[in-house]
Amino acid sequence: MTPTSPLRGMAVVRRVVGVAAVVAFGVWLAGPRPGGQAGVNHADGPAVLYELSFPEPEHRWMQVEVTAGGLPAEPLSMRMSTASPGRYARHEFAKNVFEVRAFDGNGNELDPVRSKMARWDVAGHDGTVRFTYKVFGDRVDGTYLGIDGTHAHLNMPASLMWGVGIERRPATVRFEPPAGRDWRVATQLYPSDDPLTFTAPNLQYLLDSPAELSAFMERSFTVADPANPDHAPTFRVALHHDGTDAELDRFAGDVERIVTEMVTVFGEFPSFETGRYTFIADYLPTASGDAMEHRNSTVLSSPGALRTRHTRLLGAVSHEFFHVWNVERIRPRSLEPFDFEDVNPSGELWLAEGFTNYYGALILQRAGLADLENTLARFVSAIDTVRLGPGRQFRSAVDMSRLAPFTDAASALDRTNWGNFFISYYTWGETLGLGLDLLLRVRGATDEDEAARKVTLDDYMQLLWQRFGRAGGAVPGVVERPYTQADANAALAELTGDQVFADDFFDRYVDGHDVIDYAPLFERAGLVLRPRAPGQTWLGSPSLSFGRGGGRLTTPVGFGSPLHDAGVERDDVLVSLDGRPLSSERRLEAVLGDLSAGARVSLVYSRRGEMLTTQLTVEADPTLELVSAEQLGRRPTPAQQRFRDEWLGSKAGL
Repeated sequence: MTPTSPLRGMAVVRRVVGVAAVVAFGVWLAGPRPGGQAGVNHADGPAVLYELSFPEPEHRWMQVEVTAGGLPAEPLSMRMSTASPGRYARHEFAKNVFEVRAFDGNGNELDPVRSKMARWDVAGHDGTVRFTYKVFGDRVDGTYLGIDGTHAHLNMPASLMWGVGIERRPATVRFEPPAGRDWRVATQLYPSDDPLTFTAPNLQYLLDSPAELSAFMERSFTVADPANPDHAPTFRVALHHDGTDAELDRFAGDVERIVTEMVTVFGEFPSFETGRYTFIADYLPTASGDAMEHRNSTVLSSPGALRTRHTRLLGAVSHEFFHVWNVERIRPRSLEPFDFEDVNPSGELWLAEGFTNYYGALILQRAGLADLENTLARFVSAIDTVRLGPGRQFRSAVDMSRLAPFTDAASALDRTNWGNFFISYYTWGETLGLGLDLLLRVRGATDEDEAARKVTLDDYMQLLWQRFGRAGGAVPGVVERPYTQADANAALAELTGDQVFADDFFDRYVDGHDVIDYAPLFERAGLVLRPRAPGQTWLGSPSLSFGRGGGRLTTPVGFGSPLHDAGVERDDVLVSLDGRPLSSERRLEAVLGDLSAGARVSLVYSRRGEMLTTQLTVEADPTLELVSAEQLGRRPTPAQQRFRDEWLGSKAGL
């Protein structure tokens, strides 16, 4: 494609109402720079202009033109991000960039030198650089760029390059849809009078602002702020799918229920910079399952359709919207500022992601969008994962959080043993949120004296919000008071008036390896935690693929399990147990059903074609289930019912 004149871009800037104000804002804008790059920040320069076009969407690439003026004489270093907000691993977005060119303010072509894999240096300019490139994108999710004949789905770090030294400048973004397509834009970027032109106050906000261009369907609603009825933010649902208006109406209605219930946890909405929050959803057969939070929006994607996966898709909505407070504004110091050029490890993800996981499920229950049986099954599954996970021997919830760069959509060719060494911080943190909520609710309370119950996890989240999130800051997209784990401990001590309680919780369950005793806590709500399959034996929940020769172990064998103690490992084929052939999952269950815990039996297995025999001691199935008193034919006591209603019942009157 022949480059266009740089003057065309400058004309766009003049057309945009409000851009001058944004440029003026850049004069005093201050804040940390992505990646901590060396060099001078020229916050008083003109806005950086991005022009995005899609000449051949069917071939899945986008044309990008970046124009920056008022530059100092030194070379301009253009970078492609290798990390993305909400993701903690490294992603090489530069691999999809091609046909890179550069021009000065008079249209003279310059030589962009690729000095590193995600860096192009442009020397010899006249104070203005127009930098152009194409970028391929064929994945629709929360991390990458996806383009086809029906839409363009942009995660900005996978799409936009940026200049070192001008990160604090405002940006103007102009979208040019393909010819003949009636595409609109859904984004958290600041709107202008031109529906295809938007602005961002700085690079941090720009790269945190995904966009969907398509003929999407749309619904909007407002929800009054509990702390200020005159404040009613607008919530926009932009849905690109193959379904009907009725499906969207139902989905938007349930999203509104989630928003209405969620805000009661914190008591108020944040101050959304543009006055609204946008749910960007792509539910298409070509999409990948994902969900990604951003400051004033979220991306939701799934290959499943609303008509078949409505309830499951709401789980992602609930989780991501809780991030509006927890992680976007109540933010760990380890993630602020976000480094766009490196991995972003954090020891606080058990709280940032794990507590969010807990509330994602809890809010669905409170809003009447999940039934009690499924909610309890989710909670006990998380408890079993942590309680039985071998990784708990080696690492704490904090340690697991710091491993996110290795596990959060990271890729590797070599095999790992994560099944034995890793427990997701989402899951472990969910159990910590659940346990702390119940521990707080029972502190000092008795069946006769319900008034002694003083605080809940909602109160703890409100305190974190007041201390670290609510004040915001002068710079949009920048958190001025991020917290540390010591801050989280101190807040718990302040809430309870008990430093010993706070230290014990953090020492034993967060930094330590202990598991909360949930049974007496659930009993307060008329719920019974008990063995899932009494009398049933197990080998350690192996993943098996059955064929003619037996069951092949497809994942690492759990440390300390009967199979592990018998010397069996991944890729071995289980042929027979106690002299009985293993030809299917059902056959294995039947054999185990006839054995008693502690029985020592013969196991025949194949390893690389060699038949081997060992002795194996079967164990009782240790997995649990959580059932209500009603399921056991009992009625909860009034105190138990009150406790359950206060915990799981709607706070918004839904």
